[in-house]
Formats: sequence, C-alpha cells, structure tokens
Amino acid sequence: MIEIRNLVKNYGDVKAVHDISFEVQNGEILGFLGPNGAGKTTTLKVITGYLSPTSGNVFVDDMNVIEDSMEIRKMIGYLPEMNPLYHDMEVYDFLEFVAHAREIDKSRFRSRLNEVIELCGLKGIVHKNINELSKGYCQRVGLAQAIIHDPKILILDEPTSGLDPNQIVEIRGLIKNLGKAKTVIISSHILQEIQVTADRMIIINKGEIVANGTIDELMVDFKGKTRLKLELKNADAESLKKVQSFNDGILLSEFSEKDGIMTAVLEYPNSLDPRQDIFMHAVKHKWVILEMSRHKTSLEDVFRNLTIEGGTTNAK
Repeated sequence: MIEIRNLVKNYGDVKAVHDISFEVQNGEILGFLGPNGAGKTTTLKVITGYLSPTSGNVFVDDMNVIEDSMEIRKMIGYLPEMNPLYHDMEVYDFLEFVAHAREIDKSRFRSRLNEVIELCGLKGIVHKNINELSKGYCQRVGLAQAIIHDPKILILDEPTSGLDPNQIVEIRGLIKNLGKAKTVIISSHILQEIQVTADRMIIINKGEIVANGTIDELMVDFKGKTRLKLELKNADAESLKKVQSFNDGILLSEFSEKDGIMTAVLEYPNSLDPRQDIFMHAVKHKWVILEMSRHKTSLEDVFRNLTIEGGTTNAK
C-alpha cells in the first residue's frame, strides 16, 4: 500500500502541494486528475523519490521516501511526462541499458525482455533505432523501460500526451492490462483518460485535493441536477435573475452577453421543470428564445465545478 501523509512541497515561495493525504491500495488503478499546474507531477516526483518533500512523507509497505528512498525506487516503475528515451539507441540496447541500471543480470534480462516485448507490443521493432519510431511506439518503449524490472508499482505521468486517437486507445488498453497485476497511479488533465482506465480518481487543484472517490461516488454530491441552457434576444440581466425566484432550487450558474444575445445556464434538481414558467416569463418580458436545451450534470461538469469554481467533495 502507498500512503501519502500531510505532503507539502514548495519551490521557494511557490506552494506546489499543500498538505495532501491519500492512500492507494495494492492492485488499484488510481487516476490522479487535475488541470495543468495543479501539482500532479510534483506529487508523483515525491512518491518516486525524484524530489524530497518540504514536509510530510510518503510510505510504501511501511518504508518511507525520506529514509528508504532507494528501496522504494526498486519497487516503482516510472514513466515521466517527458519520456526518458535515448533516441540514438536501438530499442534492445536501451532496454538492456535500463536493465543494467536496475541491476538485472543477463539471464533475468533475457526472460524479462521477452515478457515485456509481448506485453508492450514491441515485436518487430526491437532492433530499430528509437528515433525511427512513431510517438505511439516511443510511448510503448517508455512503458517497457518502466516495467523491465517487474515493479509492484507503476506511476505514469500523462502517458498519452501527444498521441493520436488510435494510439491513445492502444496505450489505454496496455495500461488496463498492466493494472491487472500492479498498483498503478496514472496522472492526467484529461477526464476521459481517467474514466476508462482508473478504479478510483483523485482530483487535485492548486495543490489541494478537492475530490477522492470512484466516479459514481464523485457524482453523488452533484446527482439529480439538470442544466438548462438558454440563448435569448431582448433579455437583460435583471429580468433573467428573477428566474431564480420561481423556486429555491433554481440557480443561475452562468450568463454572458455577446452581440445582443444573452447566454445563460440554470441548474436545478431533476424533480423540477421550470421550462413552462421560463417561457411565460419570456413572453411577459418580450424575450426571443433562440435555444432552450437541457442535460443532466456530467462528470465534466463536476470536474469544472471542482477545478474552476472552487468546489469540494469528500467522497471516499
């Protein structure tokens, strides 16, 4: 098990991570999600021993990264956001080099190489130079170097960054397959990336955890809400705000005006349907309704609420 306990990491006066705590269970795929600059990469670098914490600690199987950094590193396979490849080397030579750095003997390397080639889909390119490979195959080689020593823990930072849609699907499938036998932490700022790979997700924003739970759990605090989008002509902000008085459950969450068209988003419980009242209000105030469309709150809306609007949820 991995336990992050009261972790703080500062870069001078910049507070990158603010006193965060969470656990990752053995065999779990954890999605670590947040906007760019949220503190994801910094947290992963502390877990891997690449950076020292300002305060707090990280525990792996009762060892901690301050006192037992080298032992913990042996248990971790790490694919950083900037794939650590030597582009002038052949794939075979590069993986042999990584294995030597990991103190894997030649006989063990040969057996692991065959396993990794099969698992990462590297047949046919083992003796190619890395600089001849597509971005998708480079990511596969990056994953191969991360698992060549058969680690218990796999930490992946933005593993599909820069890939085309077909390559993304392939790498996602590979990660899911690796997750059957390893504890995985996968970091991304792309919601769909985490949805299709992770058992649970943590959302971090401005160095603080704002959500922790399964997708279903994270939806609980937002479940039962409908968002109604309106596009109106001849509307004004004051009369629009009066729509909230129709019912205590109606919230005007967004509105803007451009070229004489007012765009507004209302949020309310699914048990309500204020559309008729809104239509009558529009007639009374001589609005022209260009659009009235509704949809239930999605996970994207939850993410936006937590990372832009500053909400929190403590789902466990």
